[in-house]
Amino acid sequence: MKLAMIGLGRMGGNMAKRLLRGGHEVVVYNRTKGKAVELIKAGATLATTVSELKILLPRPRIVWIMVPAGAPTEENVEALTEILAKGDVIVDGGNSYYKDDVRRANILAAKGIHYVDAGVSGGVWGLERGYSLMVGGSEDAFTLLDPILRTLAPGRGDLSPSPGRSGDQPADDGFLHCGPVGAGHFVKMIHNGIEYGMMQALAEGFDILRNATSESLPVATRYDFDLGEIAEVWRRGSVVSSWLLDLIAMALARDPGLTGFEGIVNDSGEGRWAIQAAIEESVSADVLSASLFNRFRSRQTHTYADKILSAMRFGFGAHQETPR
Repeated sequence: MKLAMIGLGRMGGNMAKRLLRGGHEVVVYNRTKGKAVELIKAGATLATTVSELKILLPRPRIVWIMVPAGAPTEENVEALTEILAKGDVIVDGGNSYYKDDVRRANILAAKGIHYVDAGVSGGVWGLERGYSLMVGGSEDAFTLLDPILRTLAPGRGDLSPSPGRSGDQPADDGFLHCGPVGAGHFVKMIHNGIEYGMMQALAEGFDILRNATSESLPVATRYDFDLGEIAEVWRRGSVVSSWLLDLIAMALARDPGLTGFEGIVNDSGEGRWAIQAAIEESVSADVLSASLFNRFRSRQTHTYADKILSAMRFGFGAHQETPR
C-alpha cells in the first residue's frame, strides 16, 4: 500500500523504515528535511509540504501522523482537513488524549474523512521487534489499514496463543481494533499507566537491594549485592522476568552505578490521564497514582530507584532526563 508518514522522530522514522522493508510505498514529510534523507535513500518519496500529499497519494489517501500530542498533532490534523476528501484516512499514532480524538473525528466526519487513533508501543526497538498497536475508529477504516498494521506489528513469531485461544485473531499478531474513535488511545493510556506502576515496583526493589549495605543494619544481615547479576538471574525463568527487567540488566551491565543518570523522571501525560479516567469511573488506582506522584517527587530529590526509572525510560524510548 501507499501512505504518508508525517513526523520522522524516533518512532515515526523507524515505522517508515519498517513499512518500506515490508514492501509499502511511503511518502515522508517532516518539518526539517534532514531526518528524511536516510528514508529517501531507502526508497521513500519526499513531500516538501503537507499540501503535496494531495497529489502524491492515491485515493483513498492514508496519512499517518507521528508527532507529539497536543498542538503539533492539532496543527497537522487541521492542515490535512483542508486537503483531504471523503474516504481518506488520518491516523494519529501519537499519545493523544482520547477525548481530543473524539472531538477531531466529529469535525472530520462532516467531510467524510476517517479519523483513526492508534496507540503504539515498542519504542526505539520497534523497527526490529515490531509495534504493539491499539486502534480506535470505524470497522471500515480498520479493514483498510489491515496490511499496514500487519507490517508494523510484531507478528506471531515463536509466541504461542494463550491457552483457550484459537490464535487466529489480529491480537495474536500484535494489533487490535479496540472500538470506536478514542478507544485505541484509551487502551494505550491505561497501558502506559500500568507501565508506570511496573517500572516503579522494579525500581524500588533494586533500591532496597542496593541499600542492604546500610550501616543501620546489623552486621550479620548487611549484604553487598551485585545488582547486575541479580537482574541477569531474574531474567531467566523468574516470575518477574520482563522486557523492563531486560532493560535494567542492560543498563547495569554498561554502568553498574548508573552514573549517567541523575534520577529526574519525566512523565508524558498518559499517566495523568489514566488517573483522571479512574477518578471519572470511581475506580481505585493506588499503584498508578503513587508511581505518578513519585515521578513528581523525583524532580526535587533523587534516589537510586529514580536512576533505575530513568535508565528504563532511556532503554525503551531513548527518553532524556530534563534538568530542573
